[in-house]
Amino acid sequence: MICPYCQNNSDTGTKVTDTSHDKKGGIRRRRECKNCGERFTTYERPMLTPPMIIKHDGSKENFNSEKVLKGIQLACVKRPVSQADMERLTGEIENNLALLGKVEVESKIVGDLIIEGLKELDQIAYIRFALVYLGLDDIQSIRSEIDRLIEIQ
Repeated sequence: MICPYCQNNSDTGTKVTDTSHDKKGGIRRRRECKNCGERFTTYERPMLTPPMIIKHDGSKENFNSEKVLKGIQLACVKRPVSQADMERLTGEIENNLALLGKVEVESKIVGDLIIEGLKELDQIAYIRFALVYLGLDDIQSIRSEIDRLIEIQ
């Protein structure tokens, strides 16, 4: 482990002072550099590869978490949703896709994961995303979706 302060890279360069597990199966380690004495935290997570996304027109592209985050941020504009919550949702979506164990998935699955996450995160953001994703293009369809949301509560 390379110390981020003094760049020490020796085999015995750091000492682990604390280890804990996070909710996503990763490991958090608190370390101390034996050279300069500074402390820092590292995270270890299994690297699961998200599948290729098959778009509506049949083309394929790599999963892009930045694109997902941007869509979530757009739905959450001027809403009381923290950046950390939006990034957490993006990470959960990426993790869920990787856990499917498939090489390719349809873009609809990604959209479904986003819309379900937004429903729990913020109902107004959910409606904003649903307007585009579900193609709610008239007042009656928007009203029926809002009524469904109210019934769920």
